[in-house]
Amino acid sequence: MKKTLILAVIMLMSMGCYAQKNPSVKAAKRYIQSETPDFNAARVAIEEAIQAEPTAETYYWAGMIGYQQITQLNYNQMLGQGIDQALAGEAVTESYEYWLKADELAMVPTLDKKGREVVDQKTRNNISKKMLEYYKNQELVKYGVHLNEQKDYAGAFKAFKMHIDIPELPMMQNDKLQKEMPRDTIYTQYKYYAAIFAIQAGLHEDAIALLEDLKDGEYEAISTNQFLYQEYVNVKDTAKFLATLENAITRFPQEPWFLQNLINYYIFSGQEQAAIDYLTTAIEREPNVAQYHLIKGNLNENQKHYEEALKDFDNALALDPTLADAEAGKGRVYYNQAVKMNEDAALISDNKAYKKALQDMNEVFKKSLPYFEKAHEMAPEDRGYMQTLKGLYYRFGMDDKYNEISEKLNNL
Repeated sequence: MKKTLILAVIMLMSMGCYAQKNPSVKAAKRYIQSETPDFNAARVAIEEAIQAEPTAETYYWAGMIGYQQITQLNYNQMLGQGIDQALAGEAVTESYEYWLKADELAMVPTLDKKGREVVDQKTRNNISKKMLEYYKNQELVKYGVHLNEQKDYAGAFKAFKMHIDIPELPMMQNDKLQKEMPRDTIYTQYKYYAAIFAIQAGLHEDAIALLEDLKDGEYEAISTNQFLYQEYVNVKDTAKFLATLENAITRFPQEPWFLQNLINYYIFSGQEQAAIDYLTTAIEREPNVAQYHLIKGNLNENQKHYEEALKDFDNALALDPTLADAEAGKGRVYYNQAVKMNEDAALISDNKAYKKALQDMNEVFKKSLPYFEKAHEMAPEDRGYMQTLKGLYYRFGMDDKYNEISEKLNNL
C-alpha cells in the first residue's frame, strides 16, 4: 500500500463520522482527505462555512484542518523527513483555538426531539480526545521551544500557556481525562518556563499570575520568589513586593538575597530604623558578614546613635581589617559630633564658656583625624577621605600635611 494511501486511512480513522450538510465543510473535508492534501484550499473553504453556519460542528471541522496537517507532518517525520516546526506549531495553535470556540458553542443548550435542553456532548468528546493527544504529544511545548529559540518570547509564552491550560479546560473535567494529565514535576516545569517567557516578553501580569501559583511549591522555589519580587517591582506594587520578600525571608532563612533586598528598600525609602531592625536579623543569621555591620554602623550614625555606630564599625573591622569605609565611619562619628558642637558654640554669649566650647570641639575633631588618616592609607585614591583630611590639617595648622594632601588632590 502506498504511504500516501496509508496516511489517508489514518486521517479518515481520526476524523470520526459526522453527517455534515454544509457544502463548504464537505469541500474542506475533501481537500484534507485526498492523497495530496491541500490545506490552504481547505482553510478557504472552512472560512466560507463558518461565515454561513458558525456552529460547534463547523468549528470542530475548522480545527480538524490543523489537526490533520500536524498528523501529516508528524507522519513524514516518522519516515525520516524533517519537520517544519513553525508550520507544525501554527497548525496546532490554529486547531486549538478553533476547538475552544467549538466547545463554547457546544455548551449552548438546544432542544432535542423531546423538547429537552441538551448540549452537544458528541462534539465536546471528540475535541477532548484530540486535546489530550496534543497534551501527551507535547505539540505546543515543541512549538514554544522553537519560538524561544527564535527569541519570540511572547509566542513561546502563549504556546506553553496553551499547553498547561489543557488540563484546566472545561471539556477536560472528568476523572478519566484528568488521570491522563497528572500535575507532575514536568507540568510544574512547563509552568515555570511559561513564567520566564512572560518575563522576557514584558508580560508582567501574566508572569505574576504563574509565579503566584508556583511560589509555595518546591520546584525552583528560590528563583520563583525572586522573579515574583522583581515582577512586583516592575509593576510598582510596593505592598506585594514587600509581602513577597517578607514571606521569603521566613521560608528561606538560609538565602540572604531576600533580606538584603528588603534592607535596601528600607534604606532607600528613608526608613532607616526599619532597615536597622532587619540588619540586626541579618547579623543574627550571618554574624560574620562585615558589610552588614558596616551598613548598620552607617545607619546608626545617621540616626545619631553614635555609640552603637562605633560598635558596628569596630565589629566590621574585626571581621575585615581592610574596610576603609569602617575606619572612615568612626572618624565621621567624631567629625559630625564636632560640627554640631561648633554650631552650638555659636549660640553661646558668654565669652569664657564660648572659648571652652571651642576647645572641647577641637578635641573631638582631633579624635576623628587618625581614623581618616587610616582610611586614606587603605584607600589612597578616595577623594572624599582626602578632602576631609585637607580640612582637618588646615584646622590644626599642619602645613606640611596640608600641602601634601592638596598636591595629591590636584594630581588626581
